[in-house]
Amino acid sequence: MYIIIVGAGNIGSNLIERAVSDGNDVVVIEHDEERANTASAEYDCLVLNADATTHDTLKDADIDRADAVITTTDVDATNIMVMLLAQEHNVPNLVSVVHDPENLPVFEKIGVNLIENPQRLIADYLYHSVRYPNVSDFIELDDTTELVEITVTEDAPMNAQRLNTALESGRLPEGCLVVALERNGNIRAPRGETTIHAGDHVTVFTDDAALSDAVSAFTGEQP
Repeated sequence: MYIIIVGAGNIGSNLIERAVSDGNDVVVIEHDEERANTASAEYDCLVLNADATTHDTLKDADIDRADAVITTTDVDATNIMVMLLAQEHNVPNLVSVVHDPENLPVFEKIGVNLIENPQRLIADYLYHSVRYPNVSDFIELDDTTELVEITVTEDAPMNAQRLNTALESGRLPEGCLVVALERNGNIRAPRGETTIHAGDHVTVFTDDAALSDAVSAFTGEQP
């Protein structure tokens, strides 16, 4: 893909690294000279030290070739302007971080895919890491549900239990569904007759009310 990334700050830098390492053609636009120089020295991509809110800069970035434009600056007004300009060039994929929830309707009207309030996402991740140390990853789906990845321990109530009987026996709490299982490097879709074993990595869909019980079921520990 040909991707234009606006902003080389903390969020942008991680995105640039991921996009470049995945073999994409990446152009970075960064207004701050020091950040632009750092990105240019560190990543194998074209870096423009310029203002992304102008047509000339976007033309220099060859925006008409772009498969996606991603804005990561900490100023919503800048991100909105870039998205509007990219829309004029018919870029098929528009993605932006949004810092102020009051600006969400503007981005949605443009048709932008949103990364809402990245600072809150980081805070949530850190909080989950402290409260649930055995949860290796989580994705908040909405205000009440999330996906969590848990490694099953030897003393977990779910160890050596079949899924279709675990719910009936109360070992698997209501509001909790195992949607994926990784064992010995192989990922499978679990069935009712699937037996959970220590060392399995399970991805669990759960509501907030059942989250603590779900973690306990697969780890044996109370958060």
